[in-house]
Amino acid sequence: MPLSYITGYTDHVSLLRGGRLKIMASCTCADQFEAALVRMRCGDLNPEGPGFSETVIPSKFDGSYPAREQITNAGSSVLIDMAGCEFTDFTAMAHIWPTSHGDEQVILSRTGPNGAFRLFLSDGCLVAEITGPGGTARLAGRMPLVTRQWYLVAMTFGGGKLTVAQEPYSRSGAGERPIIAECPVDFDWMCDTTAPLLLAARRISTDGEKLRTDCHFNGKVEKPRLARKALTRLSIETLRQAAIPPDLNDEVIGFWDFSREIDSEIVRDLSRNGHHGKTVNLPARAMTGSNWTGEEVKWAVAPDQYGAIHFHDDDIYDADWGVDIDAQLPDDLPSGAYAIRVTAGNKVERLPFFVRPRPTDKPAPLLYVASTATYWAYANLNPVPFPIAELLSSRLIILHEANRLIDEHPEWGPSLYDIHSDGSGVCYSSRFRPILNFRPGYISSFGANGSNLREYNADTHILDWLEATGQDYDVVTDEDLHREGYPLLARYKAIMTGTHPEYFSAEMWDGVKSYTDGGGRMMVMGGNGFYWRIAFHPRLSGVIEVRRSGPAIRTWETQPGEEYHAFDGKLGGLWRAQGRPPQSIGGVGFISEGFDLSTGYRRTDAGRGRRTAFVFDGVEGDWIGGFGLQGGGAAGVEIDHADTALGTPTHTVILASSEGHTEAYRLVNEEMSITVPTVTAPAEARIAADMVFFETRGGGAVFNTGSIAWAGSLSHDDYTNNVSQITGNVLRRFLDPAPFQTPQED
Repeated sequence: MPLSYITGYTDHVSLLRGGRLKIMASCTCADQFEAALVRMRCGDLNPEGPGFSETVIPSKFDGSYPAREQITNAGSSVLIDMAGCEFTDFTAMAHIWPTSHGDEQVILSRTGPNGAFRLFLSDGCLVAEITGPGGTARLAGRMPLVTRQWYLVAMTFGGGKLTVAQEPYSRSGAGERPIIAECPVDFDWMCDTTAPLLLAARRISTDGEKLRTDCHFNGKVEKPRLARKALTRLSIETLRQAAIPPDLNDEVIGFWDFSREIDSEIVRDLSRNGHHGKTVNLPARAMTGSNWTGEEVKWAVAPDQYGAIHFHDDDIYDADWGVDIDAQLPDDLPSGAYAIRVTAGNKVERLPFFVRPRPTDKPAPLLYVASTATYWAYANLNPVPFPIAELLSSRLIILHEANRLIDEHPEWGPSLYDIHSDGSGVCYSSRFRPILNFRPGYISSFGANGSNLREYNADTHILDWLEATGQDYDVVTDEDLHREGYPLLARYKAIMTGTHPEYFSAEMWDGVKSYTDGGGRMMVMGGNGFYWRIAFHPRLSGVIEVRRSGPAIRTWETQPGEEYHAFDGKLGGLWRAQGRPPQSIGGVGFISEGFDLSTGYRRTDAGRGRRTAFVFDGVEGDWIGGFGLQGGGAAGVEIDHADTALGTPTHTVILASSEGHTEAYRLVNEEMSITVPTVTAPAEARIAADMVFFETRGGGAVFNTGSIAWAGSLSHDDYTNNVSQITGNVLRRFLDPAPFQTPQED
């Protein structure tokens, strides 16, 4: 039996106090649901920690609402408005690169009550179909198309005859002969002039303004064309070129070029008719086409070789649910982490968001930057289909209800660690959908030693510590940082990251570097920071892009020629591979990960100097953080180390280094040019979390814990422990306006 649930999402995750928040909910467990506003302090359910903590905030939208189940129509396509466009005889054609066989997959279709046509694949074979009041004619090719090979495919109708043709269009398919089939049609046919044209899917219904589709195509489509004439084979050959042949100008209905405006949702029609289209659910752009030579790998330099779009039946940008609550937030909300709590029967869900200060508000001394890009990257990452989950965790995986619910609802969209149903990597992730691991109380099956401290809930341990110590702070998200850059940070004495600031755009990087170089102070409260370069969409909010080109730890590999982002045209992959290693901004960089046990740090001799005496004020002994909620220690899960060859400033002080990691901790790929037996702890000496401090040239400073597990140790023994003490010492000094001096020597 399917699991019953209540879930949802909001239209914003960062907004000002007094702002409006639209809440979309779906419920299968009751007829009504209750809504309330809560301020989040700690989202961790672990009874050994500070305990789950939230405070109800009275609001105007508190109350009961009708419940309903809302459907997500996943799958990408291109929608082209062709209202009034009439034809009887026609040719529909495209280049395609199919990636899967099986159910029907539409390449081009126009479906209306008075007439329809489709060119599609069925069990890998090309099929042409027309339907009208007089009947249906269907014609299938005789040989399945080979996956991941380019073909020219076409259907024509005219003179009482339906034709379908396929021809290999790649070097690897050069030995395959063109296949052409035809059949008579004994009824009159005309297209439905009210219907849109759809590429890579079939329209099944229109619910108000919502498009509902099925039969989504998996693979690349390039150079789709539509003409109001049954073209000859020679004319089809000329029509697939880059420009419209002059003798076909009057016949061409649509001549779409996907190499135009690659960074947008727009699909341009180069014909005189201007039947421009729009992508639905963000299929992948900046994809190599049938004419890619391999000589140029940057699409902005040779856009004509990147005229393909890769469609998937599980693409999702916006779940497009109806609004259940249009909430006006209280005008006096202080900046912080909040959630909309929705309750139906015995099911409770919380939809998180953050309230940032108004520009006219007096800023707090400290700014906490929520790692929302990392949340979107891991969105709905689930161990159920993840083939190496148990190997990474070094234990059997325990599935919780949210894991099962994600598995039951793939239409809510995958993470950037997943692959699509056709085996290609997921390169876009959006927040406009239910994200079940971005929830207070979510229990991660990947968490160290079975804990639930991953991403959002791990970060709430930092917020809990700030509340427990009475520290005044403001909150923004890294999407805010991407949009506003350095000026957003400049108002604050110090900034603090979450536990896993892994995904960083160039704008985020530049903003942070300008801040620390200009005298700002940054506390990096986690590990694996500043690792992957990402791009935000230039016009659509809430969506990020990653291209996983190696070397790196990665669950899928970007295809040759597709390493550059569609959103900004910049090279994807690791910041390290682009001359900006994490060490150059945060002092340390990713060295290993392990999901079994964590350990502690041993204080170094270098950390005993006068420059860093403030860090250890009141701290007794040399062993730090041998306790915690993430695997039993403060050093673990994902850890970073210092390396001057990779940009760690030469005056950096390694305050402490971890010891005693298990063999589950393996050296990261980018540190190896060849695999050898000694790439795991304890044999590999580089596998250690380095806690570091360094001053910046503008009187600022950076402190970095080098470990995701650090925050899980803050609350130990009622916050009376050396991890909490060190964090407090650093924060107090960082809020002190006295400038730091970059030393010549200690």
